[in-house]
Amino acid sequence: MSESTASPVLYEVRDGVAVVTLNRPEAMNAVNAALATGLGEAIERASADRDVRVVVLTGTGRAFCAGADLKAIARGESIFDDAHPDWGFAGLVQHWTDKPVIAAVNGFAMGGGTELTLACDLVVAADTAVFGLPEVKRGLIAGGGGVVRLAQQVPVKRALEMVLTGDGIEASLALEWGLVNRVVPADEVLTTALELARKIAANAPLSVQYSKRALYRTRQAASDWNPEWVAEDPWAVNGELMVAVMTSADAMEGPRAFAEKREPNWRGE
Repeated sequence: MSESTASPVLYEVRDGVAVVTLNRPEAMNAVNAALATGLGEAIERASADRDVRVVVLTGTGRAFCAGADLKAIARGESIFDDAHPDWGFAGLVQHWTDKPVIAAVNGFAMGGGTELTLACDLVVAADTAVFGLPEVKRGLIAGGGGVVRLAQQVPVKRALEMVLTGDGIEASLALEWGLVNRVVPADEVLTTALELARKIAANAPLSVQYSKRALYRTRQAASDWNPEWVAEDPWAVNGELMVAVMTSADAMEGPRAFAEKREPNWRGE
């Protein structure tokens, strides 16, 4: 199937987990407008589906994502979804969802590929994966979240080294620095990500979603997701979301299922 007829983003649901696959292997899954639109729509679809508890993002071929499609840029083409500029680069980096998003990094993830992983909540990486922000080598800046998020996720000296040199780091070093959660053989990346996703999906949906929201809203630094969350009282946010969770039907179902020695039947409400 040629690039002109192949869908740039694939979507399927497996046991409550939406698997979203970047599907431009001939371009190392570089981001053009079609891919940005497809990924943004996939996040919307997963967010709206009550049966989806977690999203796993991965790529086809030997790369996770090689970043922006520089050939498209050179032709003067937009690489954004023009209908949704608020979604940001690749339709993801400023696109909030309460559903946890796990990056299953199957290979090369430089530039915008690293920025996609920074926008995800958890990262499982192949031992062959390489991460980096080489924009300065091309007279550019890591404006898809790289310069915003990296220093929030690793010590500032390490962030500055990556941003200012443009050099990449291997998956083992990314694990040491805290950029990724797991490093596994390349043929185990998706399986491991799905195992992690299913652990999360087995928990109460509202508890998971509000816990994610609370964590981002109460961070010391300004949130990279929503400037309205800056300088909020963390205990006020904690109380607000705790009430929302503790007054839900699932909050009654969990203890009841425990007492009755059965698996809980989560309703997400």
